[in-house]
Amino acid sequence: MSDKNTTNLSYLSIRQAHDLLVEGKLTASELTKYYLARLAEIDPKIQAVLARVDEAAVLKRAADIDTQITAKRKTGHPEKIHLLEGIPYTAKDMFLTRGTATTAASKILEGFMPPYSATVIDRLEAVGAILLAKVNQDEFGHGGSTENSAYHPTHNPHDLKRVPGGSSGGSAAVVAADVGLFSLGTDTGGSIRQPAAFCGVVGLKPTYGVVSRYGVVAMASSLDCIGPIARSADDASIVLEAIAGRDPHDATTIEVDDYQFSRSTSPDGLKGRKIGLIAEYLEGLDDTNRAVFEEDVEFLRAHGAEVSTVSLPSLKLALAAYYVLTPSEISSNLSRYDGIRYGHSAQATAADLTQTYLQSRAEGFGAEAKRRIMIGTYALSAGYYEAYYQKAMRVRTLICQDFMQAFEQVDVLIGPTTPAPAFALGSENHDPVTMYLNDIMTVAANLAGVPAISMPAGEIEGLPVGLQIMAAQRGEHELLAVARAFESEAEESGAESPHVSTARPEL
Repeated sequence: MSDKNTTNLSYLSIRQAHDLLVEGKLTASELTKYYLARLAEIDPKIQAVLARVDEAAVLKRAADIDTQITAKRKTGHPEKIHLLEGIPYTAKDMFLTRGTATTAASKILEGFMPPYSATVIDRLEAVGAILLAKVNQDEFGHGGSTENSAYHPTHNPHDLKRVPGGSSGGSAAVVAADVGLFSLGTDTGGSIRQPAAFCGVVGLKPTYGVVSRYGVVAMASSLDCIGPIARSADDASIVLEAIAGRDPHDATTIEVDDYQFSRSTSPDGLKGRKIGLIAEYLEGLDDTNRAVFEEDVEFLRAHGAEVSTVSLPSLKLALAAYYVLTPSEISSNLSRYDGIRYGHSAQATAADLTQTYLQSRAEGFGAEAKRRIMIGTYALSAGYYEAYYQKAMRVRTLICQDFMQAFEQVDVLIGPTTPAPAFALGSENHDPVTMYLNDIMTVAANLAGVPAISMPAGEIEGLPVGLQIMAAQRGEHELLAVARAFESEAEESGAESPHVSTARPEL
């Protein structure tokens, strides 16, 4: 096929791109070249990319996939062409990628070339997806704005003067700006869902353990989850299906009864779905935010959902518990960066071994990483472990119990993803506590280990906001069925709010 394809490739869904590839109306090479050109055009404006995969290698892979697709089509087996075969994507810089640098947006890992790739990268490679670039984030996932990157902040495509959210801000920004069909992110306390809400895309955090963390730079190991950022719940379900599953390299991975997440549908739409509106998430919303969220609730009711208010009393303690437990695990996980084995090292100028440790970490870690290391070390220290860490763990147990009880009454829980739309660059990074408050509606899902998704659900003054949907542990099928029904009903109704497709950014 000629590289002068006239098909409009902008903002394709994964299924649309797949159908074009299967029908021979598009090649993987053409699609890849389109996104490489898009990346070159858009990234100078949003500054989302940290490392590009070697372009010659990317184009060679696309050409090889074209050969495979052609062979499957000619032998009469187009059904063997995977939905992600020939689909270009990006990944947050937390994922190890053999042959492409991985820094976790930190100077302490600058220039690090991983000797192997993360399990999820290998799984996407196996089904034919094409990695284009590694994208920006807050350093080691510490932040909610992507301003804590050691390299540069990323800009929200809807308003370049605003943050894209974080810590997976680069992933959300590139998907919103149509650079690749999806991106991989990590979510420890909302780092997939919050930037998805800020950028008007879909962000899915699975149940803890459904997706392997092997080969992903650790932040807080009992909370970290891997998931997709995409432009629809359908696209997110396709990616989740490809990356989920037990992994012998990760003992925390779990079994689920059915991994065919792309088939999670609701024949009756939203009719009869029991949806719990979380009372605690409505407190503190200003009138404008509340009005948009109430429109979403009325939309659900109008399409047959049974919406009732549900209280989870322990949620008021979730943010405080999270910011004890997470720094505690961070202080342990970041101790491996010592300036000896890999990454930035001060050995050449340090006087002795102790000075090597101190100087390497002082030069390599950013301010937020240092802050969290100190908080976590304090919380775990003798005399304070019981007062802080163990008390936070007891709160976590209460939160888990509240969720379990709630899901005995309803199918899913809903609330806003964030208290407000994206804020201006530089407006909150002077005050860590103010920045932490952006996580107030997302951390509980991680503490409880339940799956959660953020769906585009309207706009405030031209800026996207998100609707968060949560299900019980291993409840991805229920979660995705509701999300896809919400998506489908919105598209069919033509409603301006909520609507799955917010205004596309003009870049």
